[in-house]
Amino acid sequence: MPDRVCLALVHHPTVDRVGTVVTTAVTTLDLHDFCRLARTYGLGGVYATTPLTAQRDLVASLLDHWLTGRGGEANPCRRQALQGLRVVESIDEAARDVAGRWGDEPELVATSARGGGQRVSFDEGRRRLASAERPVLLVFGTGWGLAPEALARCRWTLEPIQGPGEYNHLSVRSAASIVVDRLFGR
Repeated sequence: MPDRVCLALVHHPTVDRVGTVVTTAVTTLDLHDFCRLARTYGLGGVYATTPLTAQRDLVASLLDHWLTGRGGEANPCRRQALQGLRVVESIDEAARDVAGRWGDEPELVATSARGGGQRVSFDEGRRRLASAERPVLLVFGTGWGLAPEALARCRWTLEPIQGPGEYNHLSVRSAASIVVDRLFGR
């Protein structure tokens, strides 16, 4: 099943620290790490979502360097990982692409550092993913997380990652690594 699970790194709609819906900037380091994560765990790929043309152009330039340029020549492992990256305007476009690849609408699954509401444990999430009949788009928000309208579109939301203290503000790439390992690790 992991090969029918894709990661979505969402830059809109997300929220800022006071809860205003915003569009965050694409961070190329996030893209590298998400792609390496997806490749390591045998996932179906990564979608970077941004409605901003200049940000999609930035990702296209990154891909050109690593897939056809000197970057891929110098580091074939990075090229191999970044082959799984697609840049799209929205979660809807990512979902349409997943449906086109596997012939079925994906189940959207949210991640969130915020508590509240009904959350699915990682053990339950692992069970659900192991028995999923449809492809899955595992959705991660940038900034201060997914906006309420993005969360509402998801069928279920995983429980937050909890450290031993009160501080709870992991980078999205760190959170993604923990989430994917808890769901698919040995």
